[in-house]
Amino acid sequence: MPLFPWRAGPAAPEAKHSRAGPLIALTGAGRARWTPRDYASLAREGFNRNPVAYRCVRMIAEAAASAPLIVFSGGVRDDTHPAARLLAMPNPEQSGAEWLEGIYGALQTAGNAYVEAVGEDAPAELWSLRPDRVQVAPGRQGWPEAYEYAVGGRSVRIVREADGWMPVMHLKLFHPTDDHYGFSPLEAAAFAIDVHNASGAWNKALLDNAARPSGALVFSSKDGERLTEAQFMALKAELGDAHAGAANAGRPMVLEGGLDWKPMSMTPADMDFIAGKHAAAREIALAFGVPPQLLGIPGDATYANYREANAAFWRGTVVPLARKMAGALSGWLGGRFEDVRIEPDLDAIPALQPERDALWARLNAASFLTDEERRRMAGVGD
Repeated sequence: MPLFPWRAGPAAPEAKHSRAGPLIALTGAGRARWTPRDYASLAREGFNRNPVAYRCVRMIAEAAASAPLIVFSGGVRDDTHPAARLLAMPNPEQSGAEWLEGIYGALQTAGNAYVEAVGEDAPAELWSLRPDRVQVAPGRQGWPEAYEYAVGGRSVRIVREADGWMPVMHLKLFHPTDDHYGFSPLEAAAFAIDVHNASGAWNKALLDNAARPSGALVFSSKDGERLTEAQFMALKAELGDAHAGAANAGRPMVLEGGLDWKPMSMTPADMDFIAGKHAAAREIALAFGVPPQLLGIPGDATYANYREANAAFWRGTVVPLARKMAGALSGWLGGRFEDVRIEPDLDAIPALQPERDALWARLNAASFLTDEERRRMAGVGD
C-alpha cells in the first residue's frame, strides 16, 4: 500500500483531507519560505558570545546524543538490522553520536533540524542539513512538497519520490504562530541573553577603567575663573591617555593648583549589577530547561542537591527530546524499512539508574505481582 494513497491514483470519494490545509498553503503558494528570524544573529549573540546559552545547548545536545537509539523489528530488538547499522554510522564523516549531537544542537539554536537520506531503495547515508540554508516549499495540501537547500549562490530542490516518501526529515519544536517552522529556546531567551551580554560588556568596561566608575575633576578658583576650551580638551585627553585602561590602574594623578579629584562612589553593587546578571542567566537556563544549579548559577535552590537537579534535567528535558527524535525517525524510516520501531535506550543512561533501582525495589516488594507483570510494568521486553 503506498505511503500517500491520494497520490497513487484518482482520489476515492471517501478520501479524507485536512479542510484547513489548503488555506495554509495559500500563504506560501508553492514558494519557498525563509525561516522568519535572523538565525545568524541569534547564533552569534547567543551561542557564540554567551557562555550560559552555549553551555545549555552543549549540555542538552551531548546528553541527548549519549542516549543510544535502538531498533526493534517485529517487536524484538535487532542490533544487526540495516536501520540499526545506519544509525550507528549514518555517513562516512560522522559517528552516530556526533550526528545526533548536531541535530539536537540545531533544534536548540534554530528550532528546526533537517536530515537528508541518500540511497536508491533504502537509505544508505543520513546527513544533517544546516537549518538556515533550508527553505520549506508548501504544496497544495498545505504540507511541504519540497525542501530547497541553498549555499554559496547555488541551490538544490529536494522533492517527494514517486511513492510519496520525502527524502528529508524535518524535526521542529512547537511554534504557536508558524505553520512550517519551529521556535527555538535561543529565540525565547533572546532578551535575557542581551541583558547578560550587556552586563558582561559593562563589566569589561569597568575593568578597562581601573575597575571603578569615573570620578569628577573639580576646578576651583577664588576669582571665578574658568578653564578655557583648549585647557579643558587638553586635560580630558591627558586623563584618557594617562589614567584610563587596565594598564594604568592605580597610577597616581598629579594635579596642578586649583584642581581637585572627587571620586564618585557608584559601585556595581549599588547598581545591582551582579543580581541582574544572575537573574538573566537564570532566565536563559529556564528557556532551555536546564536547572540553574547544574550551571553554577547562584541564588537558585529549587532542588535539594546536584543529583536531584541532574535527574530532573534528564527527565524533563533530555528524555522527551530523545523520544521525540526516536519517534520522528520511526515514522520517517518506516517508509523504507518494514516493521521498524526506534526507541532511545534509557537503560543505558547512568543518571536514571537510581530511579530504575527504586522502581525495581517497589515491584519486588509487591508480592501479589507475577514476574511477567513486574517485567511489563518495568518496561522490560521479553
